[in-house]
Amino acid sequence: MKKLAILCGFVLFASGAAFASDSNRPVGDAEAGQEKAAVCAACHGQTGNSPTGDFPNIAGQGMKYLVKQLKDYQLGNETQGERGRYNMLMADQVSNLSEQDIYDLAAFYAAQEHEVGSTPESAIEEGRLLWLGGDVDRGITACAACHGPSGLGMSLATFPLLSGQHPEYTAAQLKAFRSGERANDPNGMMRDIAVKLTDHDIEVLSQFIRGLY
Repeated sequence: MKKLAILCGFVLFASGAAFASDSNRPVGDAEAGQEKAAVCAACHGQTGNSPTGDFPNIAGQGMKYLVKQLKDYQLGNETQGERGRYNMLMADQVSNLSEQDIYDLAAFYAAQEHEVGSTPESAIEEGRLLWLGGDVDRGITACAACHGPSGLGMSLATFPLLSGQHPEYTAAQLKAFRSGERANDPNGMMRDIAVKLTDHDIEVLSQFIRGLY
């Protein structure tokens, strides 16, 4: 088992304390978000580092991405999955959230430090090739193009942080994008890529991402 460190020539800065770009958008309050996140801890852990692969790590995730996902869950709940993102467990959790609640929760989780796991030796070589180079012959774009060489994401572009994510959750989401079950990716970007991935590709990438930092 080995943790993977990939050096990159730039640094991505992210602040979870507050987020506002216009007067009509709430300012996220991380302290208020911590109080509101108490109910979330059962699945996502006290600081957003989930204890099990059934639920995602959301600590350190980009604030814009967190806001989008919570709003997509609300839309999915309202439309019974016809639009947005539907999940039976999340439907109950988001149904009564105000916009201020959403921004406060996003601010809290964005301010937390994400934990990094490890990657099995067997997944390092193939995983690195797919992550950094994709597969030109199969038309697969390198994951690093949107999620960064170290998996830290690009928060301003709403591309999520993936570093340290549970392989079980990553694999489930890639398969959901591949099947079209999950369809809240802008312009179908993830669906276009995932449909070209084999089960083996998904397994390797999921294991690789867990130890990426």
